[in-house]
Amino acid sequence: MITLLNRTKHRFSAFFRFTAEITRYSLLVRIMLLGLIIYGTLDTVSGGFLYDRHLVRVLRARGHTVRVFSLPWNTYVHHLSHNVTPRIWKTLVHARVDLWLQDELNHPSLLLLNRGLRRRHSAPIVSIVHHLRQDEAHPPGVRLLYRAVENAYLRSVDGFVFNSRTTRQRVEGILGRRTRGVVAYPAADHLTGPKQSPLITPAEIRARAHEPGPLRVVFLGNLIPRKGLETLIRAVARLPRGSVVLNIVGREDAAPGYVTSLRKQVRQLKVTESVHFRGYMPSEGLRTLLRRMHVLMVPSRYEGFGIVYLEGMAFGLPAIAGNRGATKEIITPGVNGYLVPPGDVTAIARRMAELHRNREHLTRLGTAALVRFREHPTWDESMGKVGTWLETFITDRPRA
Repeated sequence: MITLLNRTKHRFSAFFRFTAEITRYSLLVRIMLLGLIIYGTLDTVSGGFLYDRHLVRVLRARGHTVRVFSLPWNTYVHHLSHNVTPRIWKTLVHARVDLWLQDELNHPSLLLLNRGLRRRHSAPIVSIVHHLRQDEAHPPGVRLLYRAVENAYLRSVDGFVFNSRTTRQRVEGILGRRTRGVVAYPAADHLTGPKQSPLITPAEIRARAHEPGPLRVVFLGNLIPRKGLETLIRAVARLPRGSVVLNIVGREDAAPGYVTSLRKQVRQLKVTESVHFRGYMPSEGLRTLLRRMHVLMVPSRYEGFGIVYLEGMAFGLPAIAGNRGATKEIITPGVNGYLVPPGDVTAIARRMAELHRNREHLTRLGTAALVRFREHPTWDESMGKVGTWLETFITDRPRA
């Protein structure tokens, strides 16, 4: 009887401690109404929009309300005109929010609007920075325009959510000061589910690596020039026929003219038997494909982070990536992949030949890649970090 009473007392004590903690949290953290400004819809297929979707999901799970303000997709010049579009101005200035979240991709539309919001709105402005447009490859004159507009936008916000330390360093280098912000890495468990239940084991990685036949390479991402796919195709063409098979997975509608040129390149280089365009694949089919591959190669010209490399590592795929941007925060050369200079066909071909020839080395890289994925934060962990920071950011500010 005494034991039963003690257990009951302990349970009630735990319940009251839990209730007190919830009450304390409710008093310290004000439930917020946030306005998220994006182009198009949250369902857009890209790493940046995936990040935004998970952030919205976690913020809503924490009890906050997130209202999405969608601006229309168009050309860069047309986006600049949003700053003086009466309909957009009225919508934003009359919105009741405690804090603005803005995807930095929208910077041309918000260059002047942010200054107007500051005068008419008490809500602080936080920018979610995935990577800077000026860090992509552009003609010199166009890049100067992008740099001027983007830098002016960065000076118009109060705080930042960064997807990598590299992105934070770039922004702080431009502003010349330490920013008020938080670094929260993207994750890859959206594709795999809980990390405690991996979709592949070290033993399966070894068996896969030692299967006879060509090296099975996968490119994963939207087919746009920044991803460097044309370089990868040229590298495949330099290797003996039958030594490598390249599977290209991703949306082809983002840059149709570029995709047309890629298909023409494959025909001209006579590698149609080695290069296969798979198009966009839903998660189930993609998981099946990645389990069969040996290595993931996306030799981008620049990556603000590179979720795709973690997605491959979840399936024990070492990553070969461009060496510009934040890829060094994911990939340790010689351990779980390699970094190559963008556009370096010789370096990419050499790495593929090495991995085809040395399957034991491929095994070691793949096993280390799986470990790297297991050590990385989940979406809930990363976006929860953002949520905590935003709650602290807003605590002492008056309501809009």
